[in-house]
Amino acid sequence: MTLTLYPAIDVKDGACVRLLRGEMDQATVFERTPAAQAAHWEAVGFTWLHVVDLNGAFAGKPVNGEAVRAILAATKNPVQLGGGIRSMAQVEAWLAEGVSRVILGSVAAKDPALVRAAAASFPGRIVVGIDARGGMVATEGWAETSDIAAAELAMRFEDVGVAAIIYTDIARDGMKTGLNLEETMALARRVTLPVIASGGVAGLDDVVRLKEAASLVPNVAGTIIGRALYDGSLDAAAALAAC
Repeated sequence: MTLTLYPAIDVKDGACVRLLRGEMDQATVFERTPAAQAAHWEAVGFTWLHVVDLNGAFAGKPVNGEAVRAILAATKNPVQLGGGIRSMAQVEAWLAEGVSRVILGSVAAKDPALVRAAAASFPGRIVVGIDARGGMVATEGWAETSDIAAAELAMRFEDVGVAAIIYTDIARDGMKTGLNLEETMALARRVTLPVIASGGVAGLDDVVRLKEAASLVPNVAGTIIGRALYDGSLDAAAALAAC
């Protein structure tokens, strides 16, 4: 099995940043021009991009649209986009502009009917983002924790046409403390959908361990990588070769 590695481009105030545990006041700017970062990740061999409008995630509506459009223009790689997308009109608009997959996060917990409708209208182009704190779903840019278990939410979207589940362990995000493979594998065993791990990648060992996990649970499909790539803890070529 080949894992897909998704380099993350998180956009805050027009710049490419990394947060710690999703805290907006804990942002490190790595690139002032997200489009240039997108072109770089394509040049080194990645085949997908994971883009998040961080301001949009908190505002509940797209905010960094100009930066996202510049990313789309700068790369031939498919882009999956999340952050503040809360309506069918926004889903349709971004898909029309060239986004390959739209990530629905907070709205998946609060309005699952929208996810089902979007997946029915655009099969294979909707991803459900499940961000968890202590195994419970967090919403609104991770500012709120719900009473819904991550696995329970994932199971609601079986057989409705979604492309994948992104499972993020908030406590590990940006911390480089290692992927939470135990919970990722547990969730993947509960569903048939591809599951993309996110949060905590520290280095090549995480990619190797994820590959081993995928041999046991085949729908573990890949991982999103952020800070470790940006600060050099993970070499892009080595990571891609390991997959």
